[in-house]
Amino acid sequence: MIVLRTLLPWLMALAFLVTGAAAQEMEDRAEFGSGETRLLLRSTTDIAILRPVIQLFADRNPDLTIVYEQWGSNDLFALSRAGCREESEPADAVFSSAVQHMVWLVNAACARQVQSPLASALPPARRWRNELWGITTEPAVIVYNKAAISGAEVPRTRFALLDAMRTRPEFFRGRIATYDIGASGLGFLFAYADSLEATSFGSLLEGFARIEAVATCCSAEIIRGVAEGRYLMAYNVLGSYVLGDQSAEIGFILPEDYTLLLSRAYMIPRQARQPEAAERLLDFLLSTPVQAQLADAGLVSPIDDAENGLAPSARRFIPLSPALLVAMDRNRRAALFAIWDDAFRRATGP
Repeated sequence: MIVLRTLLPWLMALAFLVTGAAAQEMEDRAEFGSGETRLLLRSTTDIAILRPVIQLFADRNPDLTIVYEQWGSNDLFALSRAGCREESEPADAVFSSAVQHMVWLVNAACARQVQSPLASALPPARRWRNELWGITTEPAVIVYNKAAISGAEVPRTRFALLDAMRTRPEFFRGRIATYDIGASGLGFLFAYADSLEATSFGSLLEGFARIEAVATCCSAEIIRGVAEGRYLMAYNVLGSYVLGDQSAEIGFILPEDYTLLLSRAYMIPRQARQPEAAERLLDFLLSTPVQAQLADAGLVSPIDDAENGLAPSARRFIPLSPALLVAMDRNRRAALFAIWDDAFRRATGP
């Protein structure tokens, strides 16, 4: 966990990580089934969230043993690059929320093409070159602690969040959280998308710096902090972790000025040892019953429902397209980190 104003040193660490030179550390591992064929699935999604879905797939495919490895997004990217270069064991399937990494891997000829009716039927924003597919629909939300903040007080736009931080700085000091963009590829992606979309972006960073907002690596950690009251609010948290959490202590809103919408991306590496099994998993994940099961887990969000729906004009889908390659450009990455550092320095003084 780090205070946001200390992010500049992460720039050098991030550049080191992107080269794939940093050591990778697996976060969790599980096996499903007992078949003779081993399917290696590497993912950023918490095993607990996908466990029922993967167990069902294993039950329906008794010839397979599914080895599920959970990784942080930056580590998964570095490991996938190494697998593409045949420097480490390749996965049979990669499933990541840091979709800019996945677009980069496809563009670098690290993916295998698949012809699948279900995959081809996806909207254009959720597929690219028959090599990358968006499985989920998840919004970036504002999360809050219900005991500390009533529903009427929750900021429903970024400008309202700015006003809240300006008028009650001591109340919020050190108690608003967001992703650490140096440690989280997803956090970097959301910050990058905000920088393109929001006229409030610079002011928002200054506001975070003034109230000493906290950046940390992981969705689950942030949600737990809000539920426990260590944080009053969290910004740009992936909504699936909230929708899948039945805690009575937390609530969420979809920002009404705009809400980012992400589809976790699935790819079958070119070097996959079990590509046919990985194709079976792709079709399984896109099937109607499993999409309903993913919705129950919070991974397919109800953006159209009456209670928590989102106006079409406020929806900002992050497409699986070459446009995301810009987010991977070293100069663009350095510029975004510089904007963050500059905002914190101007907000706090020399």
